[in-house]
Amino acid sequence: MKALVLAGGAGTRLRPITHTSAKQLVPVANKPVLFYGLEAIAEAGITEVGIIVGDTEEEIRAAVGDGSRFGIDVTYIRQSEPLGLAHAVLVAHRFLGDDDFVMYLGDNFIVGGIAGLVEEFRADRPDAQILLTRVPDPTSFGVAELDGDGRVVALEEKPEYPKSDLALVGVYLFTRAVHEAVRSIRPSWRGELEITHAIQWLIDQQRDVRSTTIRGYWKDTGNVTDMLEVNRTVLESVEPSTEGAHVDGESEIIGRVLIEPGARVTRSRIVGPAIIGTGSVISDAYVGPFTSISQNCRIEDSEIEYSIVLRGASIDGVRRVEASLIGHDVEVTPAPRSPSAHRLVLGDHSKVQISS
Repeated sequence: MKALVLAGGAGTRLRPITHTSAKQLVPVANKPVLFYGLEAIAEAGITEVGIIVGDTEEEIRAAVGDGSRFGIDVTYIRQSEPLGLAHAVLVAHRFLGDDDFVMYLGDNFIVGGIAGLVEEFRADRPDAQILLTRVPDPTSFGVAELDGDGRVVALEEKPEYPKSDLALVGVYLFTRAVHEAVRSIRPSWRGELEITHAIQWLIDQQRDVRSTTIRGYWKDTGNVTDMLEVNRTVLESVEPSTEGAHVDGESEIIGRVLIEPGARVTRSRIVGPAIIGTGSVISDAYVGPFTSISQNCRIEDSEIEYSIVLRGASIDGVRRVEASLIGHDVEVTPAPRSPSAHRLVLGDHSKVQISS
């Protein structure tokens, strides 16, 4: 069995971060989202992995390499334009051949991995198996309709009036039957070849399409709100450690805090769960819960909480930062004070109080 990982796409919902960085490489708890997916694939016993890449190919290649650090063998597959998930299957046909495969969206995050799902698929080998989860607003997802016996009877991409609250999670398993399906469909109104249309084609052809509804944690990390939420979830399981870091006697470390070797903390208070990356300096500062500070950052005379700070960024003299995603090598400082004056016309015997 092989894996096809999608790491192309423009990442428009994470701009401006993704103007200069691949969305799949934005870190959660100081590790790129894409790496969690590759680790899950390796844990499921899959070693042959094709990665679909686009304009950020060079950055993805530099981060992942040949895959040996994850215990996998990576083949890079160029998709000239992001023309849909089914189009990605088309361009990967030479790599996939007639083998069964799991397709994994590189910006998705699933707690617990996919080993059980892969084992179930290998045992039964339906033509397709999809992963579903209940969501409060299905209009933003592909949505599945099930019959009374739980079989998939219809799929719809981002419907205006959803027929269920079961959204497709970004993990799909297929036999070679899907190749005929992706060749048989036409682009949607969005100009893309939708994987939901390909799976619907399989359903219409009376092929065996099954679903698994997960109750665990899943997120599409395509926007800042979800990225911060995933970061919060991962940090809750961080193993606290200050080994190899310098923490002075005037600092206070509370809760699950990982301070990586080479980091320095002086006259500061850090409340976990939180992680401070290698080479970072925290001085006269407060770092609150659910915050990830990446490598070589500097937080001085500032407060930050529930945020992600990427490599090389600095925050200096800022009273409070929260619920923020701060990019590589960003500098955050106080705005200069503008001269101000009060213009008054006061009658006799007035009493005026002015806040300075």
